[in-house]
Order: sequence, then structure tokens, then C-alpha cells
Amino acid sequence: MPVPLPYRPHPWHGLSPGEHFPDVVTAYIEIVPSDGVKYEIDKHSGYLKVDRPQRLSSTCPTLYGFVPRTYCAERVARLSVGGASPVTKGDGDPLDICVFTDRPISRGDLLLEARPIGGLRMVERGEADDKLLAVLIGDPTYGELRDVAQLSQGAIDRLRHYFLTYKTMPGEPQTITVDAPYGPERARAILLAAQQDYQRHFVDPEPG
Repeated sequence: MPVPLPYRPHPWHGLSPGEHFPDVVTAYIEIVPSDGVKYEIDKHSGYLKVDRPQRLSSTCPTLYGFVPRTYCAERVARLSVGGASPVTKGDGDPLDICVFTDRPISRGDLLLEARPIGGLRMVERGEADDKLLAVLIGDPTYGELRDVAQLSQGAIDRLRHYFLTYKTMPGEPQTITVDAPYGPERARAILLAAQQDYQRHFVDPEPG
């Protein structure tokens, strides 16, 4: 049995990405489908903060958060090829994850184990901002899925629509593209690249 920690670790820097990473990952959940406010981790303190009220009526259709000790930088950007928009760099945040479950979870600021089954390549102003797609381990509806191809097209369409519109008001220019989903092998490559980016920037930073 693990020894209890005497303090609360930082969700991004102080938690493990999972014993079986990248096949099964730990996800820190920031927002749930019922949230009308976008919550986001405060990178300095590790506390969950209000980022902004959702601008439009749509809400994220899945649990949404990030994988600890990952970072979207050079290696993730180099995997950002062949999409609708050119990529110049990663977005400088931990790797986002959307977790499918049929269980009603009413609050964020929690940890869970999820199996990545694919992902969506979102690009905003040249920055790669991948959204991993995963299923909650043990979920009675989604828990056995292994590939994004096993999801319904409607589930993919809802997520793509949310990320295409969640920052943009009607009449404003569109600055976001969301490509067609990729499968579990590419999701694994993105996870490993994000782990390497984290190592380079936070564990073994280059001098100067």
C-alpha cells in the first residue's frame, strides 16, 4: 500500500501519468459535461480556477482534463503533419484528454484511469493542441473499447463541433481547425512525445 503523502501534490507536476502509461493513463479532470464554466488548472499553485464562463450554449460532451507530466512542445509539434492547418509549435500546455463514460460525474478536480483509443488534432493559430480520446476503465458502456473507430460518428461529431466553436462567437473569424480522428497507435506516439517534451522542459532543461 502506498505511503500517504503529507501534502497535496501539484496535479500537473506532482502526479504520475500512470503505472501502465501510455496504454492506460492517469487523467486529472478539470471539467464535466454539466459545467457552464470552463475550469482550468492554475499552473503556479495547482488549484483549479475559473478560466472563463462558456461563451456559447454548448458544453463539453465528455469529461475533460489532462495527463500529468506531459507537455505539448517540439516533439508533439513534429507529429503534427498532414492536417488541415500548418503547425509551428505545441501549445505549451499539458496534453488534453477527453474521457468517455456513461456514468454521471458531477464535479471535476478528480483523478481517474483511462485507456486512450485515439485523438483529435486541433490547431489554433499554428499551435498543436491535441485532444486525446479515452474511455474510463471499468465503464459498463465504453470501458472495453480499444479504438476510436468503435465510437459512433455522432460522438465524434459532437466533440469536433465543441472544439471548433467553444471559443468563437457567431460572425467572428474562425482560427481553429479540428482534423478527423486518429487511432490508438498515433495516440500512443503523441503521449510518448508529450512525455519527452515534459522531460526536456521541466526535468532536464537545456542550459540557457
